[in-house]
Amino acid sequence: MAATPRGAGGRPRSAQRAAAPLMERRADARRNIASILDAAVLLLSCDADASVADIAKAAGVGRVTLYGHFSTRADLVDAVLTRTVEQADATLDATDTAGDPRQALTRLVGASWQIVHQFRSVLQAAQRELPAERIRAVHDRILRRVQTIIDRGRQAGVFRDDLPEEWLVTVVFSLMHAAAEDSAAGALDTDDAARIIAATLLAALTAPGATVPTVNP
Repeated sequence: MAATPRGAGGRPRSAQRAAAPLMERRADARRNIASILDAAVLLLSCDADASVADIAKAAGVGRVTLYGHFSTRADLVDAVLTRTVEQADATLDATDTAGDPRQALTRLVGASWQIVHQFRSVLQAAQRELPAERIRAVHDRILRRVQTIIDRGRQAGVFRDDLPEEWLVTVVFSLMHAAAEDSAAGALDTDDAARIIAATLLAALTAPGATVPTVNP
């Protein structure tokens, strides 16, 4: 009986030939997904109502291909929000959150606001397509940064400990998102928003009876 021709690694050559198209299809799929997400981030950052058709066109793929990877617009928006938050979290790695918890929170708010303002349309799209609990869950890694600072502040006696810590984290999360909405509506001065947010949060978080620090412009 003749031996089966084998290639590199001892695999039959017929199996290698069958695997090659599969690998090419997977590579094409990865490229398409990357192109779709790049286009979706770009368009949704400018317009929360950007259509699937516009996103597919900008990505250089057909709607059928797009829906092959993201079965609904909500799925696509979820992926865009996840990518945006992951990139934001990586950016926040460069923010100094050491030292006085009040100053650390102020710096984190300033860095976070730049990102929130830049991608506020993505957040608007997410709020229209996704449940509130999903949006909160996607932000979990960033909120852990906030929780760490609040916990340090409570231990140092500068942040209040008479209210649940999780609630204080929710206050920070909710205020940042409310600021994004007001900024989009023209009700909040974007250039002064970080100071206003930080001042509001410090007033809410400072331990009862302690002096609320002033946030400089």
